[in-house]
Amino acid sequence: MNASGAGVGTGAVDELPGELLMWVLIVSELLVFGAGLAAFLGVRITDPEGFAAARAHLYPALAGINTMVLISSGYLAARSLNLRENARRTAARWHLAAAMGLGVVFLVIKGYEFAQKAGVGISTETHPFFTFYYLLTGFHAAHVVAGIVILGLVAWKDEPRNIETGTAFWHMVDLVWVLLFPVIYLLG
Repeated sequence: MNASGAGVGTGAVDELPGELLMWVLIVSELLVFGAGLAAFLGVRITDPEGFAAARAHLYPALAGINTMVLISSGYLAARSLNLRENARRTAARWHLAAAMGLGVVFLVIKGYEFAQKAGVGISTETHPFFTFYYLLTGFHAAHVVAGIVILGLVAWKDEPRNIETGTAFWHMVDLVWVLLFPVIYLLG
């Protein structure tokens, strides 16, 4: 404690953008996704040919488009903070709305991909590859939905600290996809 009775800063934690509890959530989610990717890679080692054959049923080009969609969305969300800090509140809200819209585009593309797989009878039971595919990308899609809700809330309660906290979560969603995309769609 310092002379005024207030707590002394905790160093690096004080420098985190947004709220500490959001960072606890982000780190825990990254650990869950990391464990899922590690399990995917571990099982893949036991059946590389089967995983390669199963992966041939995916659409890497669509997943690549989704990657660009999320990266663009992350840029818009990050830009909203700068706009809000410079008293451009309406522009900041439009950027957040556009980021949310791109999140919806991501979900539509992912939904199309899931529907196509289901239409040809590919399920979690088809092959272990698809068990991981549906679990990891489905769990990620749930995070996209949560991120859209969070961005909507911070557009409504658009204090810079709120935007900073909400975009930190959205960037975690981006980061996870940037890791899932090559491992699931491109790894031969």
